[in-house]
Amino acid sequence: MFPDFLTDIYSDYTIRNITLGAMVLGLVSGSLGTFAVLRRQSLLGDSISHAVLPGIILAFMLTGSRDPLILILGAAIVGWLATLSIMAIVNTTRIKQDASLALVLSVFFGFGMVLMTFVQRQPDAAAAGLQRFLFGQAAAIIWDDVRTMLLIGGAAMAVFLLFWKEFKLVVFDRAFAFSLGMPVRRFDVLLTTLLVIAIVIGLQTVGVILMSAMVVAPAAAARQWTDRLGLVTTLAGLFGALAGVTGALISAYAARMPTGPTIVLCLTAIVLFSLVLAPNRGILWAWVRQHRQSRELRSRVVLADLYWLSQQHAGDDSGHSIATLEAMSAGRVAVDHGLEDLEQAGLAERTDEETWTITERGREQAIRDLAEEEREGSDV
Repeated sequence: MFPDFLTDIYSDYTIRNITLGAMVLGLVSGSLGTFAVLRRQSLLGDSISHAVLPGIILAFMLTGSRDPLILILGAAIVGWLATLSIMAIVNTTRIKQDASLALVLSVFFGFGMVLMTFVQRQPDAAAAGLQRFLFGQAAAIIWDDVRTMLLIGGAAMAVFLLFWKEFKLVVFDRAFAFSLGMPVRRFDVLLTTLLVIAIVIGLQTVGVILMSAMVVAPAAAARQWTDRLGLVTTLAGLFGALAGVTGALISAYAARMPTGPTIVLCLTAIVLFSLVLAPNRGILWAWVRQHRQSRELRSRVVLADLYWLSQQHAGDDSGHSIATLEAMSAGRVAVDHGLEDLEQAGLAERTDEETWTITERGREQAIRDLAEEEREGSDV
Protein backbone atom coordinates (compact mmCIF):
# COMPACT_ATOMS: atom_id res chain seq x y z
CA MET A 1 0.00 0.00 0.00
CA PHE A 2 1.12 3.56 -0.62
CA PRO A 3 1.37 4.50 3.11
CA ASP A 4 4.16 1.92 3.37
CA PHE A 5 6.33 3.74 0.84
CA LEU A 6 8.92 4.76 3.46
CA THR A 7 9.48 1.14 4.35
CA ASP A 8 9.59 0.18 0.67
CA ILE A 9 12.18 2.86 -0.11
CA TYR A 10 14.40 1.30 2.53
CA SER A 11 13.73 -2.35 1.82
CA ASP A 12 12.80 -2.62 -1.88
CA TYR A 13 15.91 -2.57 -4.09
CA THR A 14 14.18 -1.31 -7.24
CA ILE A 15 12.10 1.41 -5.59
CA ARG A 16 15.13 2.61 -3.63
CA ASN A 17 17.26 2.93 -6.76
CA ILE A 18 14.54 4.67 -8.76
CA THR A 19 13.75 7.11 -5.95
CA LEU A 20 17.36 7.99 -5.18
CA GLY A 21 18.20 8.36 -8.86
CA ALA A 22 15.21 10.63 -9.50
CA MET A 23 16.02 12.71 -6.42
CA VAL A 24 19.65 13.22 -7.46
CA LEU A 25 18.57 14.06 -10.99
CA GLY A 26 16.00 16.61 -9.83
CA LEU A 27 18.40 18.26 -7.38
CA VAL A 28 21.27 18.62 -9.83
CA SER A 29 19.30 19.56 -12.95
CA GLY A 30 17.04 21.95 -11.04
CA SER A 31 19.95 23.81 -9.42
CA LEU A 32 22.15 24.01 -12.52
CA GLY A 33 19.21 24.83 -14.77
CA THR A 34 18.59 28.05 -12.83
CA PHE A 35 21.32 29.91 -14.68
CA ALA A 36 20.07 28.68 -18.05
CA VAL A 37 16.63 30.11 -17.29
CA LEU A 38 17.98 33.38 -15.90
CA ARG A 39 20.24 33.79 -18.95
CA ARG A 40 17.17 33.32 -21.18
CA GLN A 41 18.72 30.15 -22.58
CA SER A 42 15.95 27.73 -21.70
CA LEU A 43 16.11 26.19 -25.18
CA LEU A 44 19.78 25.38 -24.60
CA GLY A 45 18.78 22.50 -22.33
CA ASP A 46 16.40 21.17 -24.98
CA SER A 47 19.08 21.39 -27.65
CA ILE A 48 21.74 19.67 -25.55
CA SER A 49 19.41 16.91 -24.37
CA HIS A 50 18.58 16.04 -27.97
CA ALA A 51 22.13 16.52 -29.22
CA VAL A 52 23.66 13.96 -26.83
CA LEU A 53 21.89 11.01 -28.49
CA PRO A 54 24.64 10.35 -31.09
CA GLY A 55 27.19 10.40 -28.26
CA ILE A 56 25.41 7.53 -26.55
CA ILE A 57 25.23 5.48 -29.74
CA LEU A 58 28.83 6.20 -30.72
CA ALA A 59 30.09 5.25 -27.26
CA PHE A 60 28.30 1.92 -27.58
CA MET A 61 29.54 1.34 -31.12
CA LEU A 62 33.16 2.06 -30.18
CA THR A 63 33.25 0.07 -26.94
CA GLY A 64 30.45 -2.48 -27.31
CA SER A 65 29.59 -1.79 -23.67
CA ARG A 66 26.38 -0.57 -22.08
CA ASP A 67 28.15 0.53 -18.91
CA PRO A 68 26.34 3.73 -17.81
CA LEU A 69 29.59 5.57 -17.11
CA ILE A 70 30.87 4.95 -20.66
CA LEU A 71 27.57 5.94 -22.26
CA ILE A 72 27.29 9.07 -20.10
CA LEU A 73 30.87 10.00 -21.01
CA GLY A 74 30.04 9.68 -24.71
CA ALA A 75 26.89 11.74 -24.26
CA ALA A 76 28.80 14.41 -22.33
CA ILE A 77 31.50 14.72 -25.00
CA VAL A 78 29.02 15.09 -27.86
CA GLY A 79 26.80 17.40 -25.79
CA TRP A 80 29.80 19.58 -25.09
CA LEU A 81 30.72 19.64 -28.79
CA ALA A 82 27.13 20.62 -29.59
CA THR A 83 27.37 23.48 -27.11
CA LEU A 84 30.61 24.71 -28.65
CA SER A 85 28.99 24.47 -32.07
CA ILE A 86 26.14 26.70 -30.93
CA MET A 87 28.58 29.27 -29.53
CA ALA A 88 30.70 29.16 -32.69
CA ILE A 89 27.67 29.67 -34.94
CA VAL A 90 26.48 32.66 -32.91
CA ASN A 91 29.94 34.26 -32.66
CA THR A 92 31.12 33.74 -36.25
CA THR A 93 27.97 34.06 -38.35
CA ARG A 94 24.89 36.25 -38.55
CA ILE A 95 22.66 33.40 -37.39
CA LYS A 96 20.88 34.28 -34.13
CA GLN A 97 21.00 32.07 -31.07
CA ASP A 98 17.49 30.67 -31.38
CA ALA A 99 18.17 29.60 -34.97
CA SER A 100 21.52 28.09 -34.03
CA LEU A 101 19.88 26.11 -31.22
CA ALA A 102 17.28 24.71 -33.61
CA LEU A 103 19.94 23.93 -36.20
CA VAL A 104 22.22 22.04 -33.81
CA LEU A 105 19.30 20.22 -32.19
CA SER A 106 17.91 18.93 -35.48
CA VAL A 107 21.29 17.96 -36.98
CA PHE A 108 22.63 16.13 -33.93
CA PHE A 109 19.34 14.44 -33.07
CA GLY A 110 18.80 13.38 -36.65
CA PHE A 111 22.32 11.94 -36.77
CA GLY A 112 21.62 10.09 -33.51
CA MET A 113 18.43 8.56 -34.89
CA VAL A 114 20.29 7.39 -38.00
CA LEU A 115 22.95 5.76 -35.84
CA MET A 116 20.33 4.12 -33.63
CA THR A 117 18.53 2.67 -36.64
CA PHE A 118 21.81 1.31 -37.95
CA VAL A 119 22.80 -0.26 -34.61
CA GLN A 120 19.40 -1.86 -34.04
CA ARG A 121 19.68 -3.63 -37.38
CA GLN A 122 22.85 -5.35 -36.26
CA PRO A 123 22.64 -8.94 -34.90
CA ASP A 124 23.44 -7.79 -31.40
CA ALA A 125 20.52 -8.03 -28.97
CA ALA A 126 22.27 -5.82 -26.44
CA ALA A 127 21.88 -2.81 -28.72
CA ALA A 128 18.12 -2.81 -28.28
CA GLY A 129 18.52 -1.43 -24.78
CA LEU A 130 19.83 1.86 -26.14
CA GLN A 131 16.31 2.90 -27.10
CA ARG A 132 15.51 3.51 -23.43
CA PHE A 133 17.55 6.72 -23.64
CA LEU A 134 14.86 8.26 -25.85
CA PHE A 135 12.07 8.14 -23.27
CA GLY A 136 13.90 6.86 -20.22
CA GLN A 137 13.51 3.58 -18.39
CA ALA A 138 13.89 4.21 -14.69
CA ALA A 139 12.90 0.66 -13.78
CA ALA A 140 16.16 -0.54 -15.30
CA ILE A 141 18.30 1.59 -12.97
CA ILE A 142 20.62 -0.40 -10.72
CA TRP A 143 22.78 0.73 -7.83
CA ASP A 144 25.81 1.23 -10.10
CA ASP A 145 23.75 3.74 -12.13
CA VAL A 146 22.72 5.61 -8.98
CA ARG A 147 26.31 5.68 -7.75
CA THR A 148 27.46 7.07 -11.09
CA MET A 149 24.80 9.78 -10.92
CA LEU A 150 25.86 10.64 -7.36
CA LEU A 151 29.54 10.89 -8.26
CA ILE A 152 29.14 12.89 -11.45
CA GLY A 153 26.28 15.05 -10.17
CA GLY A 154 28.09 15.68 -6.88
CA ALA A 155 31.24 16.73 -8.73
CA ALA A 156 29.23 19.11 -10.92
CA MET A 157 27.52 20.65 -7.88
CA ALA A 158 30.90 21.05 -6.13
CA VAL A 159 32.30 22.98 -9.11
CA PHE A 160 29.09 24.98 -9.31
CA LEU A 161 29.39 26.08 -5.67
CA LEU A 162 33.14 26.67 -5.95
CA PHE A 163 32.69 29.22 -8.74
CA TRP A 164 29.35 30.57 -7.50
CA LYS A 165 30.49 34.21 -7.27
CA GLU A 166 32.15 34.13 -10.68
CA PHE A 167 29.07 32.59 -12.30
CA LYS A 168 26.84 35.27 -10.77
CA LEU A 169 29.06 38.06 -12.08
CA VAL A 170 29.37 36.57 -15.57
CA VAL A 171 25.63 36.03 -15.89
CA PHE A 172 24.37 39.33 -14.49
CA ASP A 173 27.14 41.85 -15.25
CA ARG A 174 29.35 40.67 -18.09
CA ALA A 175 30.76 44.14 -18.77
CA PHE A 176 32.00 44.45 -15.19
CA ALA A 177 33.42 40.93 -15.34
CA PHE A 178 35.35 41.85 -18.50
CA SER A 179 36.64 45.02 -16.81
CA LEU A 180 38.02 42.91 -13.95
CA GLY A 181 39.93 40.78 -16.42
CA MET A 182 37.90 37.64 -15.77
CA PRO A 183 37.96 34.92 -18.45
CA VAL A 184 34.27 35.37 -19.18
CA ARG A 185 34.13 33.03 -22.17
CA ARG A 186 35.80 30.27 -20.19
CA PHE A 187 33.25 30.61 -17.43
CA ASP A 188 30.51 30.51 -20.07
CA VAL A 189 31.91 27.24 -21.34
CA LEU A 190 32.31 25.87 -17.81
CA LEU A 191 28.75 26.76 -16.83
CA THR A 192 27.39 25.20 -20.00
CA THR A 193 29.54 22.10 -19.39
CA LEU A 194 27.94 21.71 -15.97
CA LEU A 195 24.53 21.97 -17.63
CA VAL A 196 25.57 19.23 -20.06
CA ILE A 197 26.53 17.04 -17.09
CA ALA A 198 23.18 17.71 -15.41
CA ILE A 199 21.43 16.59 -18.59
CA VAL A 200 23.40 13.45 -19.34
CA ILE A 201 23.04 11.95 -15.87
CA GLY A 202 19.26 11.98 -16.28
CA LEU A 203 18.97 10.43 -19.70
CA GLN A 204 18.37 6.91 -18.42
CA THR A 205 15.70 8.12 -15.98
CA VAL A 206 13.77 10.68 -18.01
CA GLY A 207 15.10 10.27 -21.53
CA VAL A 208 16.35 12.60 -24.24
CA ILE A 209 12.96 14.00 -25.18
CA LEU A 210 11.75 14.99 -21.70
CA MET A 211 15.06 15.95 -20.11
CA SER A 212 14.72 19.63 -21.01
CA ALA A 213 11.74 19.88 -18.64
CA MET A 214 13.98 18.81 -15.73
CA VAL A 215 16.28 21.73 -16.50
CA VAL A 216 13.72 24.47 -17.08
CA ALA A 217 10.63 23.68 -14.98
CA PRO A 218 12.16 23.71 -11.44
CA ALA A 219 13.83 27.08 -12.02
CA ALA A 220 10.67 28.52 -13.58
CA ALA A 221 8.68 27.47 -10.52
CA ALA A 222 11.30 28.73 -8.04
CA ARG A 223 11.48 32.11 -9.77
CA GLN A 224 7.86 32.77 -8.83
CA TRP A 225 8.65 32.61 -5.10
CA THR A 226 11.66 34.87 -4.68
CA ASP A 227 13.97 37.36 -6.40
CA ARG A 228 17.14 36.26 -4.56
CA LEU A 229 19.44 34.12 -6.69
CA GLY A 230 20.56 31.87 -3.85
CA LEU A 231 17.00 31.09 -2.83
CA VAL A 232 15.91 30.57 -6.44
CA THR A 233 18.72 28.06 -6.95
CA THR A 234 17.96 26.27 -3.68
CA LEU A 235 14.23 26.12 -4.34
CA ALA A 236 14.81 24.91 -7.90
CA GLY A 237 16.89 22.03 -6.57
CA LEU A 238 14.29 21.19 -3.93
CA PHE A 239 11.43 21.36 -6.43
CA GLY A 240 13.33 19.11 -8.83
CA ALA A 241 14.08 16.60 -6.05
CA LEU A 242 10.47 16.69 -4.83
CA ALA A 243 9.11 16.06 -8.32
CA GLY A 244 11.64 13.28 -8.85
CA VAL A 245 10.77 11.44 -5.65
CA THR A 246 7.01 11.98 -6.05
CA GLY A 247 6.98 10.89 -9.69
CA ALA A 248 9.12 7.84 -8.94
CA LEU A 249 6.83 6.73 -6.11
CA ILE A 250 3.66 7.30 -8.13
CA SER A 251 5.03 5.28 -11.04
CA ALA A 252 6.14 2.54 -8.65
CA TYR A 253 2.70 2.12 -7.06
CA ALA A 254 0.49 2.84 -10.08
CA ALA A 255 0.19 0.20 -12.75
CA ARG A 256 1.89 0.95 -16.07
CA MET A 257 2.88 4.51 -15.20
CA PRO A 258 6.23 5.41 -16.84
CA THR A 259 8.58 7.13 -14.44
CA GLY A 260 9.99 9.86 -16.69
CA PRO A 261 6.67 11.30 -17.90
CA THR A 262 5.24 11.01 -14.37
CA ILE A 263 8.13 13.05 -12.98
CA VAL A 264 7.55 15.70 -15.64
CA LEU A 265 3.84 15.79 -14.78
CA CYS A 266 4.72 16.31 -11.11
CA LEU A 267 7.00 19.16 -12.16
CA THR A 268 4.14 20.61 -14.18
CA ALA A 269 1.92 20.53 -11.10
CA ILE A 270 4.59 22.35 -9.08
CA VAL A 271 4.97 24.99 -11.80
CA LEU A 272 1.21 25.55 -12.03
CA PHE A 273 0.93 25.77 -8.24
CA SER A 274 3.74 28.33 -8.17
CA LEU A 275 2.29 30.37 -11.03
CA VAL A 276 -1.04 30.65 -9.24
CA LEU A 277 -0.21 30.80 -5.53
CA ALA A 278 3.34 32.12 -5.14
CA PRO A 279 3.11 35.34 -3.08
CA ASN A 280 5.85 37.08 -5.06
CA ARG A 281 4.58 36.63 -8.62
CA GLY A 282 1.55 34.33 -8.39
CA ILE A 283 -1.50 35.10 -10.48
CA LEU A 284 -3.86 34.93 -7.49
CA TRP A 285 -1.84 37.30 -5.32
CA ALA A 286 -1.28 39.64 -8.25
CA TRP A 287 -5.06 39.80 -8.67
CA VAL A 288 -5.49 40.46 -4.94
CA ARG A 289 -2.92 43.27 -5.03
CA GLN A 290 -4.50 44.77 -8.13
CA HIS A 291 -7.95 44.59 -6.55
CA ARG A 292 -6.65 46.18 -3.36
CA GLN A 293 -4.92 48.98 -5.27
CA SER A 294 -8.00 49.58 -7.38
CA ARG A 295 -10.19 49.82 -4.28
CA GLU A 296 -7.72 52.14 -2.59
CA LEU A 297 -7.66 54.39 -5.66
CA ARG A 298 -11.46 54.41 -5.74
CA SER A 299 -11.55 55.43 -2.08
CA ARG A 300 -9.13 58.28 -2.70
CA VAL A 301 -11.28 59.57 -5.55
CA VAL A 302 -14.38 59.56 -3.33
CA LEU A 303 -12.41 61.26 -0.54
CA ALA A 304 -11.25 63.96 -2.94
CA ASP A 305 -14.86 64.51 -4.04
CA LEU A 306 -16.02 64.82 -0.42
CA TYR A 307 -13.22 67.31 0.27
CA TRP A 308 -14.13 69.36 -2.80
CA LEU A 309 -17.81 69.42 -1.79
CA SER A 310 -16.91 70.46 1.76
CA GLN A 311 -14.90 73.35 0.37
CA GLN A 312 -17.78 74.39 -1.88
CA HIS A 313 -20.31 74.20 0.99
CA ALA A 314 -18.33 75.59 3.89
CA GLY A 315 -20.35 75.69 7.11
CA ASP A 316 -22.90 73.17 5.85
CA ASP A 317 -22.73 70.11 8.14
CA SER A 318 -25.74 68.34 6.64
CA GLY A 319 -23.53 66.14 4.46
CA HIS A 320 -23.55 65.32 0.79
CA SER A 321 -25.82 62.89 -0.97
CA ILE A 322 -24.70 59.66 -2.53
CA ALA A 323 -26.41 60.74 -5.75
CA THR A 324 -24.10 63.76 -5.95
CA LEU A 325 -21.05 61.58 -5.37
CA GLU A 326 -22.27 59.13 -8.02
CA ALA A 327 -22.53 61.96 -10.54
CA MET A 328 -18.96 62.97 -9.76
CA SER A 329 -17.49 59.45 -9.63
CA ALA A 330 -17.83 56.05 -11.29
CA GLY A 331 -21.26 54.84 -10.30
CA ARG A 332 -23.12 53.47 -7.29
CA VAL A 333 -21.02 50.38 -6.63
CA ALA A 334 -17.74 52.27 -6.76
CA VAL A 335 -19.05 55.01 -4.48
CA ASP A 336 -20.55 52.57 -1.97
CA HIS A 337 -17.34 50.56 -1.68
CA GLY A 338 -15.28 53.73 -1.44
CA LEU A 339 -17.47 55.14 1.33
CA GLU A 340 -17.30 51.85 3.25
CA ASP A 341 -13.50 51.90 3.16
CA LEU A 342 -13.37 55.55 4.14
CA GLU A 343 -15.73 54.95 7.05
CA GLN A 344 -13.61 52.06 8.33
CA ALA A 345 -10.51 54.24 8.11
CA GLY A 346 -12.23 57.11 9.96
CA LEU A 347 -11.93 59.45 6.96
CA ALA A 348 -15.69 59.87 6.31
CA GLU A 349 -18.87 59.41 8.29
CA ARG A 350 -22.54 58.98 7.56
CA THR A 351 -24.82 61.88 8.52
CA ASP A 352 -28.00 60.01 7.62
CA GLU A 353 -29.04 57.13 5.38
CA GLU A 354 -28.20 58.83 2.08
CA THR A 355 -25.69 61.54 2.98
CA TRP A 356 -22.04 61.52 3.98
CA THR A 357 -19.52 64.07 5.18
CA ILE A 358 -15.76 64.16 5.45
CA THR A 359 -14.15 64.00 8.90
CA GLU A 360 -11.34 66.23 10.11
CA ARG A 361 -8.94 63.35 9.71
CA GLY A 362 -10.25 62.78 6.20
CA ARG A 363 -9.75 66.46 5.36
CA GLU A 364 -6.11 66.23 6.45
CA GLN A 365 -5.60 63.09 4.37
CA ALA A 366 -7.20 64.72 1.32
CA ILE A 367 -4.87 67.72 1.65
CA ARG A 368 -1.86 65.40 1.81
CA ASP A 369 -3.08 63.49 -1.25
CA LEU A 370 -3.51 66.71 -3.24
CA ALA A 371 -0.06 67.92 -2.22
CA GLU A 372 1.44 64.59 -3.29
CA GLU A 373 -0.29 64.80 -6.69
CA GLU A 374 1.07 68.33 -7.18
CA ARG A 375 4.62 67.14 -6.40
CA GLU A 376 4.31 64.25 -8.85
CA GLY A 377 2.97 66.62 -11.49
CA SER A 378 5.87 69.04 -11.00
CA ASP A 379 8.38 66.16 -11.26
CA VAL A 380 6.92 65.15 -14.61
